[in-house]
Amino acid sequence: MTVIPCILAVLCFFTCAAGFACARDTVKIGLITPLTGGMKAYGESVKNAFNIAVADYDKKGRYNIRALMANDGNDAAEGVDAALKLITRDKVAAIVGPLTSRVAIAVGEIATEHQVPMITGTATHPNVTFSDGRRKSFVFRACFIDPFQGVLAANFALKNLKAKTAIILYNAGSDYSREMGEHFGNTFTNGTGTVVARDSYRTNADLPDVIEKMAPPVPDVIFLPDYYGKVASISRLLNQKGIRSTLIGGDGWDSPDLLTMGGASIVGGYFVNHYSPDRGDALADSFIRRYKASHGVVPDVFAALAYDATTILLNALDAATRPRPEDIRRALAATKGHRGITGIISIDAKGDAVKTAVIMRVEESGFKYVTTINP
Repeated sequence: MTVIPCILAVLCFFTCAAGFACARDTVKIGLITPLTGGMKAYGESVKNAFNIAVADYDKKGRYNIRALMANDGNDAAEGVDAALKLITRDKVAAIVGPLTSRVAIAVGEIATEHQVPMITGTATHPNVTFSDGRRKSFVFRACFIDPFQGVLAANFALKNLKAKTAIILYNAGSDYSREMGEHFGNTFTNGTGTVVARDSYRTNADLPDVIEKMAPPVPDVIFLPDYYGKVASISRLLNQKGIRSTLIGGDGWDSPDLLTMGGASIVGGYFVNHYSPDRGDALADSFIRRYKASHGVVPDVFAALAYDATTILLNALDAATRPRPEDIRRALAATKGHRGITGIISIDAKGDAVKTAVIMRVEESGFKYVTTINP
């Protein structure tokens, strides 16, 4: 009674060896991203890039991927609900996302509790992977963390701009801004620079007083680790006061509205970013062409990072002994030298990406790629 199954197995082996398709096991992968609300546009970028990465994998991967989409609406509670459904009802082997840190921190707790690996492309807060002295062992990311941006910005100011003095203006109500400012200051002063002043604000109403009390001499650089709206307001106020220091910031500057709102006052500034479509990399150029052909626009940084996060996960899936969460987790933790759209990526002991970053310059026509900074 065992002869027929054995013959069938042998036939299947020779059929596959001859180049004919054999059925592949199906692995469920979940995506959690905002598809409604104020972050919908970014969530759509993530979804589009995720689908391209899955389609690329399907051409050569070991498994058939069944992709399951979940909307978090950029709300932590909705993200937790989505994660629980994907894990307990749909039995996904892994999750890509969420997009923002506020949701990723909450979903990371669920992923760790249920021991299902999760990798976010874009959530940059340190607490996504490590908080309260505890490593969330099933959580990973393909982006660098907020404090790391401050280090890179300071090194660029010291080495490329030859800056000797700096002022740091940060948003006291934002962990993102405060931590980046702290790491910029530490790195700048540990080098050859001097931080001549640090000041903070919470709302736009605070800004005129903060700028007004800035005293000469004018520093070489002013570090503004905040999002584009606040940065544009600060740059205008500095310009009105006649302060012409070079302005530097982080990835929160990355919006076309920065130029619309800041005008000539922000031109000449520099910021750290994860990705530039003008970097001149063959792999990135191929992705950009395909994304633009499908969606009519050049992919933004959210799309590029989502593609990298998804391909890191799918590579780990192929490298894993079995397509099970624990095996995938081990393979994710072992990721080294992954060539992605945003650069060469390795995963460190905290689950964070160790990778290159790009420096962008603000010009009248938009953002121009300047250089790549190694970690």
